[in-house]
Amino acid sequence: MSTRRFSAAVGGVAVILVLSACGTGGSVVGKSADQTNGRKIFQTTCAGCHILAAAGSQGTFGPNLDAAFAEARSEGYKESAILDIIHDQIKFPGQYPVRTNDPDFLKANMPANLVTGQDAIDVAAYVAANAGVQGFAQAAAVSGTNGKQIFLTKCGGCHTLKAAGTTGTTGPNLDLLSPPFPRVKKQVINGGSIMPAFKGVLNDAQINAVAKYVADHAGK
Repeated sequence: MSTRRFSAAVGGVAVILVLSACGTGGSVVGKSADQTNGRKIFQTTCAGCHILAAAGSQGTFGPNLDAAFAEARSEGYKESAILDIIHDQIKFPGQYPVRTNDPDFLKANMPANLVTGQDAIDVAAYVAANAGVQGFAQAAAVSGTNGKQIFLTKCGGCHTLKAAGTTGTTGPNLDLLSPPFPRVKKQVINGGSIMPAFKGVLNDAQINAVAKYVADHAGK
């Protein structure tokens, strides 16, 4: 993957930040970080949108973090530089072209400040320590019809659902909505707003399984 592709993969500003040796949010290198907390937050808030092999996440709405930073590491970028890039991207993700049918482009834009303060530092440190270390991880197809597992893999990074232990805020809080099965199934199939359609991504049995899981557990 070229440097140009790397730049696009992380939102179009990463290379600029590195080459200018400064970020828009100030360096957090050297600050104390709890990577255990960072992993936990990543799995509940970020995993639904990003691929990161170390976290077992397969989200494809946002950049593949392994692919982006494997390239960066191969070109000599240090973990400290990657940490600052990620922290800046959390604070100032920007708005970039969205092309849902093109694997080289974002499928949704990330809201600013999904996590803040020490939590943002912890997440940035966790990702910086792990992204790309295992190479260019690719998205794995969801197998089986375990509704909870499908939800965690594809939905949990964007939605809050107490039963699944997720706290995503990009999409609606499902515990507050408590949507019935037909509504959930329709939304999963067709998408809406920034939520992509899962028709063609999940098969009919998987769509039914995740919709039933949400309908049965939301608000409980």
